[in-house]
Amino acid sequence: MKNNYLIDTHCHISLTDDIDSMVMDAEKNNVLKFIMSGCDAKSIRDGLEIIYRYPTIYMTAGFHPDEADNVTDKDLEDLERIIITNKKIIGIGEIGLDYYHNDMNKEKQKEIFIKQIELAEKYDLPIVIHSRESIQDVYDILKEHHARGVIHCFSGSLEMAKLFIDLGFYLGIGGVLTFKNSKLKEVVQEISLDNIVLETDSPYLAPEPYRGHTNYPQNIKVIAQALRKIKEVTLDEVAETTTNNVHKIYNLYK
Repeated sequence: MKNNYLIDTHCHISLTDDIDSMVMDAEKNNVLKFIMSGCDAKSIRDGLEIIYRYPTIYMTAGFHPDEADNVTDKDLEDLERIIITNKKIIGIGEIGLDYYHNDMNKEKQKEIFIKQIELAEKYDLPIVIHSRESIQDVYDILKEHHARGVIHCFSGSLEMAKLFIDLGFYLGIGGVLTFKNSKLKEVVQEISLDNIVLETDSPYLAPEPYRGHTNYPQNIKVIAQALRKIKEVTLDEVAETTTNNVHKIYNLYK
């Protein structure tokens, strides 16, 4: 059977007021599965309740680089316990480096990032990478490990895209693709659909024509349509290929 539906691979559902409506609106737009991001203690805790109430919602769990100064060894032990006792946690993330918000604690960020990569390697789980003004350091760390996963909200150069793909990573493409002056269009033109997954990062980064407003998983269809035009393929081809990619990354063959 063709997997010609859409998946939102990165959304912050714990920030949504009405999840029932969110799911129904998404389903009307052929978005049938969701991977929410648990990126701090609260969103992970809230997410555990959500993923067991909704069969089509899964979660990745980890500590965002903004949390680096506060993460303790006990937090990482708790994360490991949560991961191994919850089957609907299908990856670790979002994790990574962010020098935009804080470039004074780079070594601490790297330490927490590496510990979470090692946790993913221990349990053979994919990782979801956050990188902001830190892409070279992220790459340098990843190339020393054997992790796999997704570069969330990729907005780098074609050269960096190819380097991450060579490491076995997929590129998470979201609303930025639709922005008028986005250079991401030029990158996407040069890479295969086989290396792309779709994401909203909702409630953030709404695509055009909703830029500046609250983003929702249903807008995956807007991003898919933009990708279809750039790649000159059908919407079904975008849906089937990107969804198959998600199944490969997260082993959602069901």
